[in-house]
Amino acid sequence: MPADPSPPPCAAIIVAAGSSRRMGFDKLSAPLGGIPVLRRTLEAFLAADSIHSIVLVCPEERWRLLEGMNFTKPVVRVDGGENRQDSVASGLAALDSSTRFVAVHDGARPLVSPDDIGQCIFAALTYRAVALARRVTETMKRSDDFDFSMETVSRDNLWCMETPQVFEVGLLKEAYSSVSASGLTVTDEVSAIQQTGARVKFIQSLHPNLKITTPADLLLAEALLDKRS
Repeated sequence: MPADPSPPPCAAIIVAAGSSRRMGFDKLSAPLGGIPVLRRTLEAFLAADSIHSIVLVCPEERWRLLEGMNFTKPVVRVDGGENRQDSVASGLAALDSSTRFVAVHDGARPLVSPDDIGQCIFAALTYRAVALARRVTETMKRSDDFDFSMETVSRDNLWCMETPQVFEVGLLKEAYSSVSASGLTVTDEVSAIQQTGARVKFIQSLHPNLKITTPADLLLAEALLDKRS
């Protein structure tokens, strides 16, 4: 059998510049199994063989959460911008010119699996633009402006978006240039890529990968972490 292809040179941009207003405290410094959330996120990318370098987009005080860590690959910090797309643009500007692919990840997703990171990067070799996601399995309802049920929405072909989202570097830069020129604001890289007319392949996540946005999420992440260990 032929050997598996080597992973392409892929950097990670971990976005950790948000203010955590919904939590009421800094969710990225909150302890998860005794270790700050941001540190756990970084550990997953350090453990992923398909990642060769990491750009952490965060303020200086969050960088200090990582003191004493053993960086087994290059890790640099850059400041974020006013919104997510500005922060990702800062990360893109810090990439080495030889980098072919980039994986953009939310710092508040600390349970991401190195296996899921790897499957996204290998898929990007074929599709140029991929995103980790999970199919919707719950019953979906649409409400009116007063939160009363109006109708059931078919869940066929509906996905909940996750990260990482992996792209050819040139394609993502082109997408953000288009977004900037149009004066648009996007909440993830898939939305930016769609402005170019390119298609994004969804990759089914194989492991829990929730985003920490509320105290309840943190409790759930603790339970999932206990089960994993």
